Amino acid sequence: MDLELKNKVALVLASSKGLGFACAKGFYKEGANVVICSRSEENLKDAKYKIMEVDSITKHNEVYYVVADLMDESHIENLVHKTKEKFGRIDILVHNAGGPPSGPINNISKDQWSDSINLNLRSFIRIAYLVLPIMQKQKSGRIIAIASVSVKQPLENLVLSNTTRLGVVGFAKTLANEYGNDKILVNVVCPGPNLTSRMEELINDTMERTGRSEKEVKESWTQEIPLERLGTPDELANLVVFLGSERASYINGTVIQVDGGFVKAPF
Repeated sequence: MDLELKNKVALVLASSKGLGFACAKGFYKEGANVVICSRSEENLKDAKYKIMEVDSITKHNEVYYVVADLMDESHIENLVHKTKEKFGRIDILVHNAGGPPSGPINNISKDQWSDSINLNLRSFIRIAYLVLPIMQKQKSGRIIAIASVSVKQPLENLVLSNTTRLGVVGFAKTLANEYGNDKILVNVVCPGPNLTSRMEELINDTMERTGRSEKEVKESWTQEIPLERLGTPDELANLVVFLGSERASYINGTVIQVDGGFVKAPF
């Protein structure tokens, strides 16, 4: 299936590693020009090299990186400016941000609340305000926010994620309603337990809190998943790339989990 992504411009946030990296690689493979960002230039150089090792269907598309801290509004402004300056347009925005610290409510500090809101919610709002006028002028665009299954089934010791990522869903749904007439489609993708460095952090935190072994902690996750395994970043990226494509032209305002059946709610 041709996803009609050749020469499109995809801006993927927090994309030097993990889920963001997998999405950037997926868009590049389908022929899109990809802009990646991270706080670390060293990680970005490594990510660019690894992405460009992948066979692209066009062989002529580019990977461009910009160092950016999503907690800093001026960095977000520079990221959008540099992308527009380089490619002249932005067809796809993938909002991705690192997971906030884990812990029960009474262990979360005011600073952690503030940082989580800034990183997970405000960064999405800020970059959307900058990208929407560009997409409106183009009369087309795709915005995909990567959230978490916690928006459908709150997770233990993840109150920051449970709370701030629901804000992402509320904002995304509102964007979908208000900008559909401009042919800007907005959707949310919710990864379940995935084999990423973030999952390793959660496993290590649980081991420290409970004294359980790594095997026991991993089994506590996988026993809740009908497929009996953790997901991979590429499996999430497959959906994100599809939603960014012309083949997803009537999918708008959705919240879709990629979790192997982890969420038990009927919708």
